Amino acid sequence: MGLLLGNARNGRGGSLLITGEPGIGKTALLEASAAGAAGLSLLRLDGFESEMTLPFAAIQRLTIPLSEHLPALSDRQQQAIEVASGIAEGPPPDRFLVGLGVLGLLAAAAAETPVVCAVDDAHLLDQESLDVMAFVARRIAVEPVAMLFAARDEETVAARMGGVPELALGGLDQESATALLSRSLAAPIDPASAAAIARATGGNPLALIDLAEGLSAQELGGLGLGNDPIPVGRRLEAHYARRVRETGDEVQQWVLLAAADTTGNIDFITSAAHAMGLGEDVLDQAEAAGLVELRETVRFRHPLVRSAVYNAASGADRRRAHRALARAADRHGMVELEAWHSAKATLGTDAHVADRLEHAADLAARRGGFASRASILTRAAELTPPGRVKDSRLVGAAEAALAVGAAQIAHELLERVDAGSADRVDRGRMIVVRCALGTFTADPAVVLPAAAELVRAADEFHGLDTEREQRTLLKAFESCTVADRLMKGISQHALGRRIEAASKSGSGVGSTILAGLGALILRPYAEAVPRARAAFEAIVKLPDREMMHMGSAIAALGTFLWDDAGRRAGLARAAAAARDAGALQALDVLMWTTSLSELTGGTVRRAEEAIEQVREVRLAMGYDAENVINAALMAWTGSPRHVVLAIADGANAAGFGGVGATAIGAVGLRNLAEGNYRDAYDRLKPLVQDPFLQVTPTQYPDFVEAVVRSGHAPEAQPYVDLLVDRAAANDSLWCRGVAERTQALTSDDSAAEPHFVAAIQTLGQTGAEIDLARAYLLYGEWLRRMRRRREAGEQLQLAVQHFEHSGAHMFLPRAKAELEAVGAKPVAHTDSGTPDLTTQESTIARLAAVGHTNAEIAVNLFISANTVDYHLRKVFQKFGISSRRQLADRLDAADG
Repeated sequence: MGLLLGNARNGRGGSLLITGEPGIGKTALLEASAAGAAGLSLLRLDGFESEMTLPFAAIQRLTIPLSEHLPALSDRQQQAIEVASGIAEGPPPDRFLVGLGVLGLLAAAAAETPVVCAVDDAHLLDQESLDVMAFVARRIAVEPVAMLFAARDEETVAARMGGVPELALGGLDQESATALLSRSLAAPIDPASAAAIARATGGNPLALIDLAEGLSAQELGGLGLGNDPIPVGRRLEAHYARRVRETGDEVQQWVLLAAADTTGNIDFITSAAHAMGLGEDVLDQAEAAGLVELRETVRFRHPLVRSAVYNAASGADRRRAHRALARAADRHGMVELEAWHSAKATLGTDAHVADRLEHAADLAARRGGFASRASILTRAAELTPPGRVKDSRLVGAAEAALAVGAAQIAHELLERVDAGSADRVDRGRMIVVRCALGTFTADPAVVLPAAAELVRAADEFHGLDTEREQRTLLKAFESCTVADRLMKGISQHALGRRIEAASKSGSGVGSTILAGLGALILRPYAEAVPRARAAFEAIVKLPDREMMHMGSAIAALGTFLWDDAGRRAGLARAAAAARDAGALQALDVLMWTTSLSELTGGTVRRAEEAIEQVREVRLAMGYDAENVINAALMAWTGSPRHVVLAIADGANAAGFGGVGATAIGAVGLRNLAEGNYRDAYDRLKPLVQDPFLQVTPTQYPDFVEAVVRSGHAPEAQPYVDLLVDRAAANDSLWCRGVAERTQALTSDDSAAEPHFVAAIQTLGQTGAEIDLARAYLLYGEWLRRMRRRREAGEQLQLAVQHFEHSGAHMFLPRAKAELEAVGAKPVAHTDSGTPDLTTQESTIARLAAVGHTNAEIAVNLFISANTVDYHLRKVFQKFGISSRRQLADRLDAADG
């Protein structure tokens, strides 16, 4: 703990989660740490059980003392915090964008004085605030900020705080516990009784102290030697309840109001107390009784006191307290609070209260509080009489739960819907949620028929909600690409017909996109290209908030059109939009898609960089980043074949046929790279004979090479012709280049060379560097067979250079063997002095070199500008330079 505070003083931050059972000393340790924060700026934040359903409630309290630093944030981050706090209108912010804003506020405050942020009862924070605080704790690196959390040892807290170091507290040892009990008593207790009580309490310090305060030594002696349970844990809560009952009736009513309150605001609680006819001095009596502390806000002596007060009260008394609080909230214009307290005060169903609660849920969603929306809508549904409205609220709660990854809760909510009474739109919404849940949990029973089910959902929306129908059919296409050839319940052709029909029945951008996807599936290639191109252009003109969710369509249409540059730019812009919005889940999907796309028409290096960004995103979200696996990339980067194939089998078993097929295709290409042409032929032939949408045509060049080199040359010509026809229709340099390369392979020696030269010249104008390197390799091999050894060596040297630069190292042994066959060796490139940079340093360096500011880089990487500056200074030191201009020159030299 001292090290953490010392690091904050010395300009380096860190975080710690202290967990343990109630009364074990978490708060005391937190208080001791806060007391040791001399010379540091201390921010205190407490969790409240009654505030857990108010989205970003804790973040609102945390940011109030930091508001002077808001101008240091980007406009987007400022708006996110203000909307989340309910003080401004705007698009609902992603909770991770709010996290970036809070990180920026803490960094700005720490620039003046190192900051300690102490959060007690973190398990009682609202879910959005806990996610934000965990995100910030994980991203602190070089900011002089120490974050300390104290929480009960609960599984949900540990899961949401993943990645934050944890200190688990246990009870005192037997000797220390006995000594504490003895010191806390006014009269001596016999050692045997003291030891028995110490064992029974598990050394819980608070239990020992409170027992000593509440019972005499004689009573404790009998307790320790008897068979009655000793008050600890829930029994300790009962112990506090007894202490509350010893106070007067008015004090009990007042502390019940305080326990049911969500604000801690003394004036607000006093307003409710006046409505109940309680006297002016009752709060002073509650403080004198040792139940609460009256500071800027009302604080209970211990969370168990609050729990004891609330849980020990009768249902009627709790509802009376909530009614008083609801009236006070109404007088103060607190719409959400009034609805929530009214709901807690209601028995049975009440349509009017349920309506107000649904409005509060809508307000929570506008602030980005989808976890809160889920709980509020669930309560609204409980208050709603059976029927369509109740079903709609349950489905809405399931949608909100799914949006924050609460899959089990979403599933349970759907189980409560009466499908027989639900209307068509709600039935369609249920199908969409179930399909999303199945994909989230990798359930093959859902993943494989998902496209068919989503078409069924679109049918429910047809004629009632065109926008939902279009969105659902886009999801159906995406599900088709996920399941690939394993898709069940609907054929590709039937899916295409349904998508095309929807494009004709609607209008606008959605119809244009659906028309392109329908043509991709159904139409002859030359006829499909104009529609696919129109769809692609429509997507890239979408607003950022919509485009960030179109990664699958961008990749599919870009690949179908053989538009490597457009696809790369589209995915990059969508990823930038997701970063700017703090939409980490969308960014995760986009970077996965980018990694797969780069393996066809790109480079292995960019595919690896995308996967590294996936790992960074997973870490930022608190997930384990060690299990981020792209099986196709593994095949490219040397993982054992049996491992890659085992992963492909596992993906297929889970219903993810696209992952499995891509991995198998990569293994076939690796066979080709290693000169195992027969194995490559056997591996690739089943894929091209059972074509899948836009994917299979990109494998035609690989199959042609395998066919020619394995002695099956007559089989190649149909695929060469298909590539030539596609190149004529799409006007793609990438497609034209690989078509020329396949023509060279299948031409007589007298006609091959012009095709090789054309392939190299054309591919050299694209970003498809691996395909360019393969053209150099094949040309060099052909020149060697023509006994033009010097020219062969030149082409093979270029092949080696491009394979190395693109990261396609699996082709290097074959290229180098060819070089040796012509009596040459790979040219040793002069050392550019490139230092060994970490992945994060490399990413920051490249972004800085192309002109991004520290603030822009921070947004891209979900870190603070201080962290960017720290890493950039390390990069400058490693390069021995002092400016971004020098950095750009050095990186250009390193890239060759």
